[in-house]
Amino acid sequence: MNDYSPHSTLAKGTVRTLSRQEELPLLRDHLLRLDRASRHDRFHGFIDDDFIRRYAEKCAHDGTVVIGYFEDGVVRGAAELHPAEQSPDAQPEIAFSVEGTVRRKGVGSILFRELIAEARARGYTSLRITTGAQNDAMRALASKFGAHLTFRHGESTGSIDLTKYSQREPASAMLPVSPIEAARTIVSMNRAYWRMLIQMSGWGRAA
Repeated sequence: MNDYSPHSTLAKGTVRTLSRQEELPLLRDHLLRLDRASRHDRFHGFIDDDFIRRYAEKCAHDGTVVIGYFEDGVVRGAAELHPAEQSPDAQPEIAFSVEGTVRRKGVGSILFRELIAEARARGYTSLRITTGAQNDAMRALASKFGAHLTFRHGESTGSIDLTKYSQREPASAMLPVSPIEAARTIVSMNRAYWRMLIQMSGWGRAA
């Protein structure tokens, strides 16, 4: 996966896949920076630092694909694609975590799209997602990408059908658009429209 730099005034970092062992500390340190509530949401319960260190080590050796959102060389968000054989229903499972400093900037959506593209490139046709029942942000994000969630034993679990994603979206399409950029686009389109009308009607031509 290639790096790309968001041009939006919202997300300003880069996104790329982490190499498993060499960049293990980047995922580990990102997870360790999550606040108490974020840890609970990510792992469906309160956990300590030792658990996170063991978890990151496991991801580095079990085939988990980790896509990181970087700002200034630091991973501030991560999307995980876990191998299908680790899931009880033989579906690859996905998980997300975003630090508080980069929330509400479209980072979750960017990571979700990149993860779907990565999963399709590997031939997967569906993904499994599990999140805490109280994690409203993740449940909303999952629903946005077509997950059908059901509530059971204090968790929301669902799957995403990847067959409806015909092709990978270009990086520019993955990025949130700021209101200012949207307004500029509309103004440019209006100018082009009126210029076309003037040319068609003959207005402004020299006599």
